[in-house]
Amino acid sequence: MLQDIIVRAIKIEMVAKINSPRVEIHYCTQCRFILRANWLAQELLMTFADKLGELALVPSDGGTFSVYLDENLIYSKQEQGRFPESKELKQLIRDIIDPAMNLGHSDNN
Repeated sequence: MLQDIIVRAIKIEMVAKINSPRVEIHYCTQCRFILRANWLAQELLMTFADKLGELALVPSDGGTFSVYLDENLIYSKQEQGRFPESKELKQLIRDIIDPAMNLGHSDNN
């Protein structure tokens, strides 16, 4: 019985590590923001290939274009008044998940 509980706890911890960090890009389907969401998702997956546990595109409405990292809002088009630049988003994510990571040309001003 105790062994089953320990095994279950280990499995839950392993799943949490596999899916973390999780990036979600919420995009407005009515505004057709899916192309930008796809492009940014591709950029993030190429940059953080071995550092992200999961990246999800989440259909939304109301002009939404927001990016979450582990359920924390890190970018909102509504708040900033513009879409995020790829470089900007990569730097925001890098600064949270691996501050020592070199982003190459994305770190240059």
